[in-house]
Amino acid sequence: MEFKGYRRPDGRVGIRNHVLILPCSLCASETARFIASQVPGSVYIPNQGGCALSKADLDITIRVLSGFAANPNVYGTVVVANTCENVQPDLLIEEIKKKTNKPVEKVVIRDIGGTIKAAEAGVRYASQMSREASKLEKESFDISELILATECGGSDPTSGLAANPTLGVVSDKIVELGGTSILSETSELVGTEEILAPRCINEEVAEKLLKIIKDNEEYFEKAGESLRDGNPSAGNKEGGLTTLEEKSLGCIHKAGYAPINEVYEYGAMVDKKGLVVMDTPGQDIASIAAMVAGGAQVVIFTTGRGTPTGNGIVPVIKITGNSETAKLMEDNIDFDASSIISGQSTIEENGEKLFELLMEVVNGQQSKAESLGFNDMSLARKCNFC
Repeated sequence: MEFKGYRRPDGRVGIRNHVLILPCSLCASETARFIASQVPGSVYIPNQGGCALSKADLDITIRVLSGFAANPNVYGTVVVANTCENVQPDLLIEEIKKKTNKPVEKVVIRDIGGTIKAAEAGVRYASQMSREASKLEKESFDISELILATECGGSDPTSGLAANPTLGVVSDKIVELGGTSILSETSELVGTEEILAPRCINEEVAEKLLKIIKDNEEYFEKAGESLRDGNPSAGNKEGGLTTLEEKSLGCIHKAGYAPINEVYEYGAMVDKKGLVVMDTPGQDIASIAAMVAGGAQVVIFTTGRGTPTGNGIVPVIKITGNSETAKLMEDNIDFDASSIISGQSTIEENGEKLFELLMEVVNGQQSKAESLGFNDMSLARKCNFC
């Protein structure tokens, strides 16, 4: 099976063709937003971090921001800095160049004479990249080039009964066809260790998986907190979920039944095929950011209670198993799997239909979040895990 996309100089394949305006910090974000607003085909990341970072947080931030630039949906990147931030532009660009050989330019607001002059330079760089990107024509590629990110948020019992199993069918199919699927949200793997560890391809991968789950709980304990104080959330409980373990047992259905081939740290570049796990927090947007930094070209996001979430770099497809949510959030939900709950269709039938929608979006159709221009952004800091 094939899809249409763009081969990048680093060999990876994108399904979108963005010019990325990437601010190093919150102080540069508004200038980056202004640049992106002037150049069709460009997107920016509303980075609210980049300053006052510990060493651990700086490493995470550099890893994720450089991963955004390396994401195959990005043609090239304009890095925008203020100068005083921890995420120095040269440091970020150095890391970007380790990951990809795509075009990258730099604008430093203070050095160039302020926001207006910085915006002028940024627009010139971005418009040049946009013209070059527009010359590219889509080619056909094997589906093995696809990396699917799976996410769930605002979960309720229909998530584990309908939406997540439907996504699991899609995940298994991607893996069967030689592609990659990412399972995330470490806090929502708690209680599933005895199910997931035997699915790992070897003892080393199983040990990595068990370690990230154990470490996640220990971070909370060191801070004098309990992981279960905030998870399930108030919305999860209102929807009918009662314990973290109950939520987790529904969450892992997103990953279908394929073997787990690798476990990656937050925002690391994914370089193995098949089903993999990424160590991310339960905060949906920060989790998506990590998988986008890891190279995912598309996200399928299951939600029982509903969410408008989108991402500026990759399309986010929203699926619910809750018929009420499908009606109340019609503007945001792309796929209604509630017919499984009503007994009108099977999980397998919905999985096939969701896979068809996925391929339509991969080949250019916009998801609802994408058509609305939604561009949510949150970066995990070390305290997000503790």
